[in-house]
Amino acid sequence: MTEDATTEPQASAPSGEFVQLFTHHQRRLFLYILSQVSNPLDAEEILQETNVVIWSKSAKYQPGTNFLAWVSQIANFEVMKFRTRKRREKLVFSDEFLQSVAEESLERSEELESRRAALVDCLNRLRPKDRELIQLRYAPGERGKHLAEQIGRPANSVYQSLGRIRRSLLDCIQQKFAAEGAS
Repeated sequence: MTEDATTEPQASAPSGEFVQLFTHHQRRLFLYILSQVSNPLDAEEILQETNVVIWSKSAKYQPGTNFLAWVSQIANFEVMKFRTRKRREKLVFSDEFLQSVAEESLERSEELESRRAALVDCLNRLRPKDRELIQLRYAPGERGKHLAEQIGRPANSVYQSLGRIRRSLLDCIQQKFAAEGAS
């Protein structure tokens, strides 16, 4: 008797817990990968390849274990594959150096995520004109002189405004962390 498509065992869909962990850790996993390759586009490509592997191995994940450590190990293998493909580039860091950076990134991921959240909150507290200026300046490929021309202000004036806004953001972030440390 031959098996048809209706009698073949089907792979089970990942559990709800797995899906939650998977989505919850995407940003940290991306930052972990980015710490090893430095180019955001390369990191996104590796993240996608890593996600395919994670999803295909979802049945092997043991609930209750450290999900971030598990997916980070998968990401390590994908980064190594990527670096093997890119060996022809002029500047290549040693595996030991990149592993060291990756480990530190993983250790500091919670702190960095807290800082990112504080920055978002502080950006939201800026005056609308200041927030818009920061968003325009840090748009991909934007430069200060071009921005000054775009908004019709002298470059020196734009640089002074950006400096003031950056100091304000730094003060806000430091105050948030000081308040958290005191509580």
